[in-house]
Amino acid sequence: MNHYETVFILNPVLSDTQIKETVQKFEDYLVSKGAKMVAKEDWGLKKLAYPIQKKKSGFYHLFDFEIAGEEISAFELEFRRDDSVMRYLTVKLDKHAAAWAEKRRERVKSIKK
Repeated sequence: MNHYETVFILNPVLSDTQIKETVQKFEDYLVSKGAKMVAKEDWGLKKLAYPIQKKKSGFYHLFDFEIAGEEISAFELEFRRDDSVMRYLTVKLDKHAAAWAEKRRERVKSIKK
């Protein structure tokens, strides 16, 4: 099992319900393939650095998970098939990056309290 992090941007014209359904669809897909969800974060609506599909903003989401490496290409294919996803990026985390991600999550939790 490898440790991965995926950030994806959803179309800003989606309703709250559509966003939740889309995020849940991708989470369910990962779990059905045997992934262990470490964390998921909703970063909200953010301005894009450059227009994508003539849109200037998008809803950002992050998944932090562990899964077998051969499942990643099929997972990314699901992103390409979904019209509500504007961009996505999946990176494999080494032990140092995973430790840094854990520290970042703890820092965010302490700020929110």
